[in-house]
Amino acid sequence: MTPHTHDLTDLFDQLGISSDRHSIAHFIRCHTVLGNGTLLQDRALWSVSQSTFLREAIDQDGDWAIVVNQLNAALHH
Repeated sequence: MTPHTHDLTDLFDQLGISSDRHSIAHFIRCHTVLGNGTLLQDRALWSVSQSTFLREAIDQDGDWAIVVNQLNAALHH
């Protein structure tokens, strides 16, 4: 069984955030940090349920882990 490949649109949908291309780009622009050691899932911008989802995605290293890591990279460039 091959894992399902998610993209940023899927992740933003899952998190309940506007997921069109413009909205994703705007979110990344507004929330990018430089040199901040705070983990993605611990940032103040998430609700408790969003933070829990992100933490579990990373911890379980499952279907969502790749796209969560992509978002993390985009927010820390």
